[in-house]
Amino acid sequence: MSELREGVWAAPGRVNLIGEHTDYNDGFVMPFALPHTTVATVRRRDDGVLRFQSSDVAGPAVERRIDDLAPARATGSWTDYPAGVVWALREAGHAVGGADFHYESTVPTGAGLSSSAALEVVTALALNDLYELGLERGLMAKLCQRAENAYVGAPTGIMDQTASACCTAGHALYLDTRDLSRRQIPFDLAALGLELLVVDTRVKHSHSEGEYGKRRAGCEAGAAALGVTALRDIAYEDLPTALSRLDDPEIRGLVRHIVTENRRVERVIAHLEADEVRAIGPVLTEGHVSLRDDFRVSCTELDLVVDTALAAGALGARMTGGGFGGSAVVLADASMTPTLTGAILKAFASGGYAEPRVFPATPSAGATRLS
Repeated sequence: MSELREGVWAAPGRVNLIGEHTDYNDGFVMPFALPHTTVATVRRRDDGVLRFQSSDVAGPAVERRIDDLAPARATGSWTDYPAGVVWALREAGHAVGGADFHYESTVPTGAGLSSSAALEVVTALALNDLYELGLERGLMAKLCQRAENAYVGAPTGIMDQTASACCTAGHALYLDTRDLSRRQIPFDLAALGLELLVVDTRVKHSHSEGEYGKRRAGCEAGAAALGVTALRDIAYEDLPTALSRLDDPEIRGLVRHIVTENRRVERVIAHLEADEVRAIGPVLTEGHVSLRDDFRVSCTELDLVVDTALAAGALGARMTGGGFGGSAVVLADASMTPTLTGAILKAFASGGYAEPRVFPATPSAGATRLS
């Protein structure tokens, strides 16, 4: 081990305020970073070895040689995510060498809050700094997405990595996933006496991965049938005509969700820029209804969160993330948090479900170097 620079970096998980399943349809999304982060302590090596260890995963450190990295040699373990980042950087021509990585994380896993993106981005940021690569944050996110798509084998869009790398505190990130332009939209809930709660149902239904792929294929089929590159190209005003050209009711539902969800992102931005933050509540709820009925990716537990929160006085609520479990978000007056939390916990207990985790989501900063 040579005596080279070392440091500590952090990258956050994210929650998506609005814009669900639109990212792989060239659409609009609006995530913000959570205060929950994955922290990496990293030191370079000069022997071509990568050494990965996590305080959250039992067992010894895992070592891999840089020259052996290839998607065909992925192991199916959590270390494929950081190893894939190193592979993607090197494949893109960046001079990255070996390193020791030690991770610890407060991002809930399996909750649809992008723990994998946080792991990827913190790895990329550390290597970018230590090896002086000079990567712009958006490009860093694209390389992390490539790592997850090509190395890990997960067909994710660009939203999660971009949110982890590019968000700023007190803002939601408007991202156009076609041209990757982005804009920070002020979203300071605390100043208005509001709070956005995340409800982690602690549920992941076993059919989620296959169903995700079916939804993506269905969207692509809808775009092909309508003669467009992606569903992003269907204007909201043209939606009735577009739907009338589709014979398959399931594909009609997918198309309707994507087109109306893009419009909902635009409506939320308009409300926020007009200082009408409370007015986004009903838009969030509309999004949930669309995900439940048209895109069919909700589940009993997520519906229970939304229905219970609205009945207890929330301004709006929706599932967030890919669906079939994971988390929901609830917008409410901060003074209502104890009442809402109690109602949700009671509803889950009465239904015989495991107790969900409820916590406030504060719009936080993206990835950064700590020391």
